[in-house]
Amino acid sequence: MVRLLVAVAIVLIAAAVAEVVRRRRSADPPTQPLRQLPAQLDRADFAEPETPWLVAVFSSDTCATCADVIAKAEVLRSSEIAVDVVSYQRRRPVHDRYAIGAVPSLVIADAEGAVKESFVGPVTAADLWAAVAAARD
Repeated sequence: MVRLLVAVAIVLIAAAVAEVVRRRRSADPPTQPLRQLPAQLDRADFAEPETPWLVAVFSSDTCATCADVIAKAEVLRSSEIAVDVVSYQRRRPVHDRYAIGAVPSLVIADAEGAVKESFVGPVTAADLWAAVAAARD
């Protein structure tokens, strides 16, 4: 009978300790918000500010995905569309000014610098070209 009471006591103590540990465990961290890109640019911060449209690619020299996005953006370069590659290593103040927290990030802006479309991460050529066409309409 004593052994049974000791066993029950041990089980109750273990359950109490488990409950205390469960209550002290920190809550799961909140879901991280989506990265937001700027809604307005100062066109003077970018190449060819007089060009009607700007495709700015915020990148890093060590990012393979960035190179792919840059290649897709370069195809858009024309007399109407300026393409500016903003490398973190070479133009960090611009990244800081616009609070760019992830690369590649791409924005499409009009002559006044209003961002019409933006992408974070890889983008397909079709999506990029469609976004530029839609912004220009």
